[in-house]
Amino acid sequence: MAIEKILKDDASEEKGERARMASFVGAISITDLVKTTLGPKGMDKILQSTGRGNEVTVTNDGATILKSLHIDNPAAKVLIDISKVQDDEVGDGTTSVVVLAGELLREAEKLVAAKIHPMTIISGYRMAAECARNALLQRVVDNKENAEKFKSDLMKIAMTTLSSKILSQDKEHFAQLAVDAVMRLKGSTNLEAIQIIKKPGGSLMDSFLDEGFILDKKIGLGQPKRIENAKILVANTAMDTDKVKIYGARVRVDSMSKVAEIEGAEKEKMREKVKKILGHGINCFVNRQLIYNFPEELFADAGILAIEHADFDGIERLALVTGGEIASTFDNPESVKLGHCKLIEEIMIGEDKLIHFSGVEMGQACTIVLRGASHHVLDEAERSLHDALCVLSQTVNDTRVLLGGGWPEMVMAKEVDELARKTPGKKSHAIEAFSRALVAIPTIIADNAGLDSADLVAKLRAEHHKEGCNAGIDVISGSVGDMAELGISEAFKVKQAVLLSATEAAEMILRVDEIITCAPRKREDRM
Repeated sequence: MAIEKILKDDASEEKGERARMASFVGAISITDLVKTTLGPKGMDKILQSTGRGNEVTVTNDGATILKSLHIDNPAAKVLIDISKVQDDEVGDGTTSVVVLAGELLREAEKLVAAKIHPMTIISGYRMAAECARNALLQRVVDNKENAEKFKSDLMKIAMTTLSSKILSQDKEHFAQLAVDAVMRLKGSTNLEAIQIIKKPGGSLMDSFLDEGFILDKKIGLGQPKRIENAKILVANTAMDTDKVKIYGARVRVDSMSKVAEIEGAEKEKMREKVKKILGHGINCFVNRQLIYNFPEELFADAGILAIEHADFDGIERLALVTGGEIASTFDNPESVKLGHCKLIEEIMIGEDKLIHFSGVEMGQACTIVLRGASHHVLDEAERSLHDALCVLSQTVNDTRVLLGGGWPEMVMAKEVDELARKTPGKKSHAIEAFSRALVAIPTIIADNAGLDSADLVAKLRAEHHKEGCNAGIDVISGSVGDMAELGISEAFKVKQAVLLSATEAAEMILRVDEIITCAPRKREDRM
């Protein structure tokens, strides 16, 4: 009687309605999870790992929350992926992208229930997304000609990005830090040159930006504490052979003095190596591996600052910033590029001593030192600042700017609605649904602030039917406000990425009509 099974024992497949149901439910529940973090009054989540050390992360960043979830539902994974990509691509808007995709699916679910084919919905969504993007393009502001205005645009964008994060209390201070740091990059989006050092202690307001480069190391004993016009050799080499340790080698000797000779030979080798290094005419040597006492002594005698165990990203960045290269052989000094900087000195931050390189080759480089009450605060501050830096560096390249606070969504929704009225056929339902999904973002922003969202969004919609209106939701006063006056701006690039990624992700999940889960491989008991 039983129908022949094609799939293996434990594999399962879900067809048609059930598959679609599963993917909608998964995607919508992920949306509901992160949607409370949206907007200036969004709340944070605590993520606790049950592994070793029970680490606790407190975060507001959509991508960070979703990255840490282990999820079985395939549709939910698609949403997690788009938020990761949004994080890598533009840095901000990680929550918005998931919320928008989730809302699109929520609308699609109703349409599918009303017997509209998923392909019809998809083509309607496609048209709507195109229309929404054009609506934004007509309303962008571009101030790249006017440096003053552009800088104030950047400040506004930074403040808007930070206002939904932990730094919202001191957002002027941090926006200034972020804008200064990005302005130094002169248009490159390489954030490697901006180093962020976290030092617990003090308050967030004590954070500062320092031109130059700071290495989180102490200066060794008996070495100069301050060097001007430094020539730096950055190396990755072993400086620890002043004892006999050739692995697995056996040396038979007939007296103790022979051992001493062998050790003497080792010391000679070391001395040779140090001589070669000195031959480069340097006065600062930074090594990634450890340096034993003997070579350190030799360096100190030569009046050279030797730094050991500088961790790898520290080294990479140091080489990048000072214009040197990482060397591992020292036989021909002319081929090695040395790094240069005007001054190396020791500075104190809190209780820790750090080494400060100032006046470096690459003018773009700078270091932001974050201070804060605890590690959790610092980690979250770093994530927020990183978001702001990403958005700013993208904006410096693509200088188009929009207003924030739910304004872009309302502009898009209005245009999309008009398109829906012109479009004949079933597609128009899908286009209308798209506009409802867009309106969901201002609705959620208002809900998170505990405001009456239905009332506010209705007011907004009425405002937007006037020409050239700047109305958005002003969360602080709890009413509809003028976004241009409040200085709430967002980067066009971020909004565009949110719109397109969300549409594509929703489309992908809509196309699904069957989910096949393969059987896990059985482990044989090896007894």
